[in-house]
Amino acid sequence: MTLAKEESGQEGADGNGDMTAGGGGYTPSQRRIEREAYKRARSRRATAIAALSTLATGAVLYLVVVNAPGWQRTKETFFNGQYAREALPKVLEGLWLNVRLLLICGVAVLILGMLIAIARTLRGPVFFPLRVLAAAYTDFFRGLPLIINLMIVVLGVPALRLQGVTVDPVLLGGTALTLTYSAYVAEVFRAGIESVHPSQRAAARSLGLNNRQALRYVVLPQAVRRQVPPLLNDLVSLQKDTGLVSIGGAIDAVRAADIIVGRSLNYTPYIVAGLVFVALTIPMTRFTDWVTARMDRRRAQGGTL
Repeated sequence: MTLAKEESGQEGADGNGDMTAGGGGYTPSQRRIEREAYKRARSRRATAIAALSTLATGAVLYLVVVNAPGWQRTKETFFNGQYAREALPKVLEGLWLNVRLLLICGVAVLILGMLIAIARTLRGPVFFPLRVLAAAYTDFFRGLPLIINLMIVVLGVPALRLQGVTVDPVLLGGTALTLTYSAYVAEVFRAGIESVHPSQRAAARSLGLNNRQALRYVVLPQAVRRQVPPLLNDLVSLQKDTGLVSIGGAIDAVRAADIIVGRSLNYTPYIVAGLVFVALTIPMTRFTDWVTARMDRRRAQGGTL
């Protein structure tokens, strides 16, 4: 029996190359080494081709732009270094307002959207009026253009001269953003709640939980995890749309650029403001892509969301 084991171990070492002569460590087979080398070579080749393709495309676009008949005029009007240096500090100062609006309105949107989604999914005839009101809210504000909503709230509310109601354009603009985006987020949450299989709720009830407890401890955690990517996309859109509060006179990044443009008649500050928003948006966008890819991998592997 000892001789058979030794021969079997020798065959495993010779055939698979997985064991060293002493049997104490892992040694990759020659075939595996060649396969890994081929994968690395193919990856380097793909990277080189992608880099060359990108450089070629960028060179072509650059030549097309700089050789256009109106390039010099466009360069002076939209890409003037002097006005860019003048606008950048003011734009960054105004950007702080956009960031605060994003943080405060983002929290308010998530809370209000969740409440609306729960109201739309309540069961029983006694909750029918609440479901109708929630559905009417989402239908109205999803259909109403955001710019019109901002104008109505920012310009219309002060015109009413209501006692004790603020006329601050920042607060009114944030309210308009919250009203619009909570309608979108409510539908995202509702889709997540309805995607949870009814057996989950039934299992929770069989364990002694009532409807409220089943919703809180079983349904909502699963619904929120499943809807993280679309929720992050809505927050990215909210971040960009915070610049629209400038229509009421709030000095944010867009309004700061607009003031300099009105004085200089040069549009470079708009480019600066746009690039600042892009720089602020890219990290959140990449984070959204990472979360989406991670959830897709876990779903493909059969794991939980």
